[in-house]
Amino acid sequence: MKRTVSKAVDDKEWALLVSFLPANWQELAASTGALRGLRKDKSPERLLRTLLIHLGCGHSLRESVARARQAQLANLSAVALLKRLRKSRDWLYAMCMELFHEHGIEVSTGGGFQMRAFDATVVSEPGRTGSTWRLHYSVTLPSLGCDFFKLTGTKGAGTGESFKQFPIRAGDYILADRGYATGAGIEHVTTAGGYVTVRVNTGALRFQKASGQPFDLLSSVETLQQAGAVGFWAAAVKAETPVVGRICALRKTEEAIEDAHKKIHRTAQRKRKTPRRKTLRYARYVILFTTFPEDKYTVKEVLEWYRLRWQVELVFKRFKSLVQLGHLPKSDDNSARAWLYGKLLVALLTEKIVRHARTLSPWGYDAQAFEQYVERLQVRA
Repeated sequence: MKRTVSKAVDDKEWALLVSFLPANWQELAASTGALRGLRKDKSPERLLRTLLIHLGCGHSLRESVARARQAQLANLSAVALLKRLRKSRDWLYAMCMELFHEHGIEVSTGGGFQMRAFDATVVSEPGRTGSTWRLHYSVTLPSLGCDFFKLTGTKGAGTGESFKQFPIRAGDYILADRGYATGAGIEHVTTAGGYVTVRVNTGALRFQKASGQPFDLLSSVETLQQAGAVGFWAAAVKAETPVVGRICALRKTEEAIEDAHKKIHRTAQRKRKTPRRKTLRYARYVILFTTFPEDKYTVKEVLEWYRLRWQVELVFKRFKSLVQLGHLPKSDDNSARAWLYGKLLVALLTEKIVRHARTLSPWGYDAQAFEQYVERLQVRA
C-alpha cells in the first residue's frame, strides 16, 4: 500500500515537472534518436525520469539504476544507463535550446558565425571516495554548443582558470569574465591569432598608452556621468609583449550601482574588512577590454556580445551549483557532453520554475499544461 501511495505522489510531481518542459519534448526524443535501440518500452517519459535520477539528484550510475528499478521505471545496468545517456545527448541538447529560447536568449543551430564563451567550475563528486575536479568548458554563442571541455585537478600549477587551458584557433572570437583577465592570458590568445573581450579585473590588469606611459583607467571611465553612457579608449594591456586594444565602458543605472555596492559591503563584512573607496567607484561601471577589430565591432556591439554572454552566465550560475553534485562520466567525450547538457537542462528547468513562481501565478506552474497532463494520466490508468 505504501509503495502505491508513493508512486502516485511521484506521478503527480512528474506531471508538474512536465508542465515546464518544452511542448515538443517527446517529439524531440524521437527525432534525435534518443529512443533508438530501446527494445521493450520506448516511453520518453520513463527514459527522461530515469536519466534525471542521475542528472538531477547527482546519484552515481549504480545507485541511479537501483532507484529506477525500485520505482519500476526501468530495469537496466549501470553500463546500459551510461549508453542510454550517451544516446540522449542530442535530445538533452535540443531541450536546452528550446528552454533557452523561452528564456529570451536567441539561439541558432546553423553553421554561421559564432563566438566562444569560456568558463570553469568545480565538480565535487559525492561520497567518501569522490574526487574533486575543475571543469573548463567552452560554449559557442549563439548556438550554445559545448565545443571543448577539459578536466584538471583543483590544486597545483596549471589547474586554475586561464585562457591557456583552451585550444585557441586563428580567428577565434572569445568572451570571458574577469577571472581570465590577466596580461599573460590575453597575450596567449592574441599570439595564437585569436581575439578576446574580457571583463576587466582592476586588481590584475594594468594598462598603458601607446607611448608606454601608464593609462589612468579610473579617471577615464569616470567621465561617463549618466546611466547608459558609453565610452572607449585606445590602450594596451601590460604583458611580456603589450597587447593593444580598446577599453569599453558603460555607466550602470543607479539601481545597479546600489546592488553592486551592497555586494561589495557584504563581502567586506564577511571578511571583516573595509571596502576600498576605489573599488566602490569602479563598481559604477561595466568595463571591458577587447581586441575585436574596431572596423568590424563598434563599442556598442562589443558590449552587446558581452551582454549575451552575461545572459547565459545567469543560467550557468545555477548550472554550476548543480554540476557540483554528480559523477561526471570521464570515459569518453560523448558521455561527458551528454552529462553536461543534462545538467544544463536541470538548471534551465529550475530557472523556469522559479521564474513562474515569482511572476506568473501564486501556485508557480502552468495550470493548463498541468491539467492536460493529469488528464492523460487518468485516461491511461
